[in-house]
Amino acid sequence: QEQLVESGGDLVQTGDSLTLSCVASSNNFNKWSMGWFRREAWKERLFVAGITRGRGHTFYADSAKGRFTVSRDDAKNTLYLHLNNLKPEDSATYFCAARDRAVAVYKPEDTFEYDYWGQGTQVTVSS
Repeated sequence: QEQLVESGGDLVQTGDSLTLSCVASSNNFNKWSMGWFRREAWKERLFVAGITRGRGHTFYADSAKGRFTVSRDDAKNTLYLHLNNLKPEDSATYFCAARDRAVAVYKPEDTFEYDYWGQGTQVTVSS
C-alpha cells in the first residue's frame, strides 16, 4: 500500500506564509498526478490545487489562485503547497492525494480521481 505523509501545518497569523510537504513512500511518485485538498471540520473535502505528472501542469481552485503554489520534486518523491497571504478562512486540514492510473483525462478537482490519500496536516490561521 502506497503511503503519503503530509507535514508543515501550523498555527499562524493572518498574512503569514507556510509550505506544506507531502512525501510519498513509493518510487512511482513521478508517474502520479497529485492533488491538494482541504477540509474544515464537519464539511466536505474541497479541491485546492493539482499538478500533473511529467510536465507538471498546475490547476488551482479560485480560492487558491494568486496565493498558493503547488510544486513537486520527483527526485525527492515530494509534493509541496506554498501558502501565501493566509486568511482565517484558509484554516483547515490539508490532504495530499495521488492519482495512480493511466487514463488520460484528469479532473484534478474530483476526489474520485485519486487512489491514495495522506492523513492530513492542520493549518490554523488566527485573525
